[in-house]
Amino acid sequence: MHPESISSSIAIVHPITLSHGLNAEVWDTTGKRYIDFIGGIGVLNLGHCNPAVVAAIQDQAARLTHSAFNAAPHQLYLTLMERLTAFVPVSYPVAGMLTNSGAEAAENALKIVRGATGKRAVIAFDGAFHGRTLATLNLNGKVAPYKQRVGELPGPVYHLPYPSADTGVTCAQAWAALERLFSVELAVEDVAAFILEPVQGEGGFLALDPAFAQALRRFCDDQGILIIVDEIQSGFGRTGQRFDFPRLGIEPDVLLLAKSIAGGMPLGAVLGRRTLLGALPKGGLGGTYSGNPIACAAALASLAQMSDEHLATWGERQAQAIATRHERWISTGLTPALGRLTGVGAMRGMEIVDAEGQPAPAQLTRLLTLARERGLLLMPSGKARHIVRLLAPLTIEPGVLEEGLDILEQCLADL
Repeated sequence: MHPESISSSIAIVHPITLSHGLNAEVWDTTGKRYIDFIGGIGVLNLGHCNPAVVAAIQDQAARLTHSAFNAAPHQLYLTLMERLTAFVPVSYPVAGMLTNSGAEAAENALKIVRGATGKRAVIAFDGAFHGRTLATLNLNGKVAPYKQRVGELPGPVYHLPYPSADTGVTCAQAWAALERLFSVELAVEDVAAFILEPVQGEGGFLALDPAFAQALRRFCDDQGILIIVDEIQSGFGRTGQRFDFPRLGIEPDVLLLAKSIAGGMPLGAVLGRRTLLGALPKGGLGGTYSGNPIACAAALASLAQMSDEHLATWGERQAQAIATRHERWISTGLTPALGRLTGVGAMRGMEIVDAEGQPAPAQLTRLLTLARERGLLLMPSGKARHIVRLLAPLTIEPGVLEEGLDILEQCLADL
C-alpha cells in the first residue's frame, strides 16, 4: 500500500484510495461506493463536502487565501473567535487563539497553564490521546505505537486510572490512585493542571464518571490547579450537544477544540478563562498558518448549522439507531463476539470479544475487512484495539445509516 515516497511508519487502516465523497458516502478510485462510519476520525460531523462549507471555502479562496494573523489580522479570525467564545457554554468571559490542529491546541494549552501558574507538572489519564507531537505524546495514556523508540519525552507528566462505567474503574479507585500519587511521587503544589477527555476517543469511547469530574473540580479549586478539557473528538455535537463537559457538571479552565470545528479544513482552537489566556507575554502565542482565512470561513459555515436543536436531533437519531441495533444483536445472540456498547450520545463504540469476554483484536481486524469488502468503512480504537468506533456524520441520511448498520450486522454474524 505504501508508495516509496510515503513513510512506512504511517499505518493505514484501509488499503483503498478515495476519490470523492458526499455526506456519509465516499467512492474510491475504482468507483466503488462505501458508507463512511469513520468521518475522517471525527472531523466530518457535518459530512463530506457539506454544501454550505464548500460554498464558503470557494468564496473565500477568491478573496484571501492567507494572512498571518499576528502580522496583519484578518476579519474572519476576529469573527470566528467572537462566534466560538459565544458558542462555549460557560459562565465566565472567554478568550482564545486558533491553531492548525488538535495537537497544536494541546501544546499551546501546556504553555498557557505553565505561564498562568508558574508550575510544570501535568496529570493525565490512562487511555488518553491528546496528539502525536513530542509533548502531547507524553500526555497520551498508551505507549504503543505512539511513544515507541521516541526516547525521553518532555515532562513532568503523570497518569491516573480513568474512572468510567466503561473501564470498570470506580471513583474511589481513581481517587485512591490520586492520593497515592501525591503521597509518593509528586507534591500537589507542583501541579499546573489536569488534562482529561470527557469521552476518550482513541481510548475506545469511554465516558468519564461525572461524580469523579465534580470531585476533581472541587479539589482543583481548593488547590489552585487548572483543568484542561479536551473536546477535540467529543465536541461540536458528537454527544448530542455542543460539548460533553456539561454532562460532567463542570466547567473547564481551558478547552481544546479541533476536528469538526471546520468541516474538514485543518483548524483547532484553545479557549479558556480570559485571564489565563493572557498569562504569557505578547508574542508567546501565535503561528504562521494558525487561523487561516479559508479554514475560518469553513468553520463559520459549520457553526452556523450547529444549533442546539439540530445537534440534539441529529445526535438522538443516531444514538437511538445504534443503541437499538446493539440491544437487538445482544438479545438475539447475533454473535458471541459482540461485547458492550461504550460511550454516550452518537459517540459510540462496540467491543469485539472472544469466548471468555476478553478483547479480540484479531476478530476486529477481520470485521474491518469484511465490512470494507461489503461497502462500510469502520475504525478501531481502545487500548487493545478491540473497540469499533462509530463516527458517521451527524447529518447522515436515515436510510444510509440503516444501510450501514445492516452491513455491520451481516459482518458481525459472519465473524
